[in-house]
Amino acid sequence: MAKLYFYYSTMNAGKTTVLLQSAHNYRERGMRPVLLTPALDDRAGRGVIRSRVGLEANADVFDRDEDLLDIVRTRAAEGDIACVLVDESQFLTRDQVYQLSEVVDQLSVPVLCFGLRTDFRGELFPGSQYLMAWADELKELKTICHTGKKATMVVRVDGDGKALTEGAQVQIGGNESYIPVSRAEFKRVFYHGEKARLFK
Repeated sequence: MAKLYFYYSTMNAGKTTVLLQSAHNYRERGMRPVLLTPALDDRAGRGVIRSRVGLEANADVFDRDEDLLDIVRTRAAEGDIACVLVDESQFLTRDQVYQLSEVVDQLSVPVLCFGLRTDFRGELFPGSQYLMAWADELKELKTICHTGKKATMVVRVDGDGKALTEGAQVQIGGNESYIPVSRAEFKRVFYHGEKARLFK
């Protein structure tokens, strides 16, 4: 039975690596996955999903106003689809999460979404909010804070390691801008203004 999955974590937990490994596994068995990536995140190039460990694959690009059910139907007209894999799914809109649920419910195609749960202020992204509410299965991918505790949050930092507490929810960046931390460390640097530990 097809399901909607949400694989969530903080940064540096290997979400994109798991997505790309899943795509490889399907292809190795002669099955065709459809990969989707938001136009907003073009760090690896438009239509490219790349992990920090160097794996990459081409993907269909979508904007915030595109209907993902239509994209998948178009791809399905070209041949059977084994699954849909969505990178950076925190950037999905509410409507797009609904559309992905329709891919599962109408087309009987499993959808695996990979993304951040919360932003640098500790608040849910819209895509994550609705995936947490509507997904059939939630899977946490884990990484650790420099303190040795499980990292569940992320802080956005300036060049000096000072946590930023204001700004747009979305700012595309990697290790130069964000640090995965435990909740206790998040509170220490975000609310109490202490310097975060930088890793370059």
